[in-house]
Amino acid sequence: MERTDEPLSPEESLRLIESMINKVKGRFNEDGHLFLFWGWLIFFCSVAEFILFHFYHYEKHYLVWSLSWVALAYQVYYIVKKHRRQKVKTYTGHIIGYVWLTYVILSFLIGFLIGRLIGDTYFLHIFPIILSLYGMPLFLTGIILRFGPLIFGAVCCWVLSVVATFLPYDYQMLMLSVAMITGWLIPGYLLRAKYQRQ
Repeated sequence: MERTDEPLSPEESLRLIESMINKVKGRFNEDGHLFLFWGWLIFFCSVAEFILFHFYHYEKHYLVWSLSWVALAYQVYYIVKKHRRQKVKTYTGHIIGYVWLTYVILSFLIGFLIGRLIGDTYFLHIFPIILSLYGMPLFLTGIILRFGPLIFGAVCCWVLSVVATFLPYDYQMLMLSVAMITGWLIPGYLLRAKYQRQ
């Protein structure tokens, strides 16, 4: 295409703007990294807690979840670094950020409320509630990105939350591991593959 120093006509300017918008809309920014990171971490923690509780009868089996605080610090660092590198901030990315922020706030709020309302036995009820919560950001992210595996993963989380209510406490922990495979790890690897293809 020949380059000229002549100014663009209004029609050409509109066409150029429209093509730039379409490129940004079509660009797939989600690489699945955080899905894989959290999926593997939660899978490991839930299996480790099950082993400590079921086989070793260790009283402080829940301490494995202390790793999630380190993971949260890494996530903040990763997101800040990613935003600094991004040249274009998309509306889609903005909305997904708020979906996940809502999920984090609800997780802490519901954990606090259950502890206050039920007392010391709250842990016997927490896994089905966590599973149902996991489905919310997955479902909405899947809808926003138009990515079916995330929607399927969310439905799996909701089904597993119901199944967990029929199981003893220690086996509820394993439902969390299954949810990580169907809801986070499989979609995470598929997101990574889709990102790399682009």
